[in-house]
Parts: sequence; structure tokens; C-alpha cells
Amino acid sequence: MAPETGPWQHRTVTTETRRYVEPGEPEPAVPLLGGDVTEGLVRVGDTVRRPVSDTSERVRRLLDFLHSAGFEGAPRFLGIDGSGRDTLSFVPGDTAGRPWPSWVAEESSAAGVARLVRAYDDTVQPLGVPEWAAAVDAADPPGCPPSVAGPPTFLAHMDITPENVVFRNGAGVALIDFDLMRPATRAEEVANLLLWWGAWMPVADREPVMREVDAASRAALLVDAYGLGPADRAKIVGVARNAADRSWHLMRHRALTRGGGWKRMWDEGIGDKILRRQAWLAENATVLHAALA
Repeated sequence: MAPETGPWQHRTVTTETRRYVEPGEPEPAVPLLGGDVTEGLVRVGDTVRRPVSDTSERVRRLLDFLHSAGFEGAPRFLGIDGSGRDTLSFVPGDTAGRPWPSWVAEESSAAGVARLVRAYDDTVQPLGVPEWAAAVDAADPPGCPPSVAGPPTFLAHMDITPENVVFRNGAGVALIDFDLMRPATRAEEVANLLLWWGAWMPVADREPVMREVDAASRAALLVDAYGLGPADRAKIVGVARNAADRSWHLMRHRALTRGGGWKRMWDEGIGDKILRRQAWLAENATVLHAALA
């Protein structure tokens, strides 16, 4: 892994001891609709409070780096409150609930998200893959096929769902929920972007607003907006197929070992959806590759 060197190293705050001091009498806590796994998420005034988890320290360090680098497209880590929760700045704007609103399917929305992700990736690239960023699931479960993406080069977001992008005035302005952040490649990051914003899954498994989206042309739009290089374009379909193959094993393992939201998603059939996605990607590989080439 890359050593932790560079100008940001001297600006990093030791997050373990940083405490968040309430500016006054705390405002009432308003529950926030989290993702499929996050529970206990609330808004208090202009802050968001999150229960501490096994990913908290990694996320704190990443958010500190982004803030020190001047990246405005992510919340700030403010400290640990009196109840022991992570305290983040609240990013005002709109996020997609379920069912997804119609604007998620618009080309301008998708292209804007691709540019936002590119800005994040470019900002975090100089950090490399520091020792503290090792993935929570460091070892693959038995039977999981190895990754074909190549050595990771930076800390990718890897969960770019519409629920995790904040929009204002029709444009994506911030990424939130970095719990699945991990060392990866640009091809892996863009493959995740294509899954959610490019409709890379069977039509029947898409949110209703995405069912009329042409996956091939939307993919071309997204990789162009991101500015993905020729080498990554050539291999991204293979990376996406491999990611789907690995996802089945990883999701099953998390359901068995972590329970909670992971088990709930598995019980609700996410494993079967992943198998259908594997088949869809195999059937459409040639068309998708041609659109990106």
C-alpha cells in the first residue's frame, strides 16, 4: 500500500479524541431515512448524528482529508457527540427516496453525478491507499472469485446510489454515506456508477423511473461525462461482470456474519437479483462494450 505521506499528513486531526461541543441547547432529533444498512441516523439542527460502527474511523479520516483538500462535495466530520455518535455536517438538498423520483432518470442528472464522482476521485487520488484504509472485509469469503480489476489505486466511494447523492437546483452537489468506501480502481468506481445511474441490470429489477433507459447509450453518456480513459473503457464490462459475481458471495457473507440490514436484504431476495444481473450482463456484454468503445 502507498505510504501516508504528503502535505495533508500534517493537517490530519486525531479523530479518536475529537469531541463535538454542542453550540447551544440541542435541537430535537429528526430521524433520517438511511440506506439499506444504516440505522439510527438522525438530523440535529445543521448536523447529522450516526452511531459509531466498524467503518467509522476510516470514514472520519477520509472526510478529514477531503476537507483539508478543499473538496466541498462531501460532509465534514465534526467530532463525537456526548452520546458517542459521529457528528457530521448536514448537506442541504434533495436525495432520492424510494420509489426514485423521475429526475433520477434524466440524462442531465446522471451526467452531473458522473462529473461529481470524477471530482471526488481526482481529489482523493493523491492520498493513494493508506494503511488505515484497509477494507473491513479484508479477506474474500470462500468461493468468491478474485477481482479482475487490478491493484487498487485510491479510495473509491463504491456506493453511488441516488440515495447517496445530494442534489440542489437539479444538480448533484455532494456524495454522502462513505461506509462502503474501499481501495479500488477507476474502472470499479465507474462500474458502480453504471449500475445505479446507467441501469446496468434487468429491466424488471430496475426502479420504475429507470425502465425506459437504454443502458448502452446511457453508459456512453456516463463514461464521457466522467472522462474515463480508453484502457478502462475497454475493460469495464468485464469488471462489472466480475463485480456482480463477487457481489453474490460478499452479500451472502455479510448477511451471515453481520446480520441486521445485510440479512434483511438477503432475506428479501438481493441474492437472486444479483444472479439475474450476472445473466443480464453476460447477455448484453457485446452491446455494452461496443457502446463504450
